[in-house]
Amino acid sequence: KMKEFLNLTQLKTSLKEAILLDYYTAGFWWAKEMNFSLIQLSGFMDLLNFALENLSDKHMTLGNNLKELERAMSGTGKNDSEERGDPNLFSIEQAKAIIDYLVISLFKHYKEYEYLFHGRREEPVISNE
Repeated sequence: KMKEFLNLTQLKTSLKEAILLDYYTAGFWWAKEMNFSLIQLSGFMDLLNFALENLSDKHMTLGNNLKELERAMSGTGKNDSEERGDPNLFSIEQAKAIIDYLVISLFKHYKEYEYLFHGRREEPVISNE
């Protein structure tokens, strides 16, 4: 179902799509294990997407992405077109766990994700040789 929700059409042949599916699926199951409510689960998935979009679409450095995550989680710096939700959605313990999860799942591997989204890859050459 996650594959359909994310509109991943080349999952069997695209390493990028497989990694994205793994990223979001692992995050979803982690949040379920944390017993987040549906609203909290939605907010957490939004934070995962927010941090990944900052890297993939906005080419943010690790430091800038961490600053944006802090703003998003505290509720500061949001405007009408980009609301990140209620800053009181998560308890302090939950917010710390979310930060720890993002450090382990994304920020610790930031260079690899940068390469995934922005690294120039050579097309494979298949021949009879």
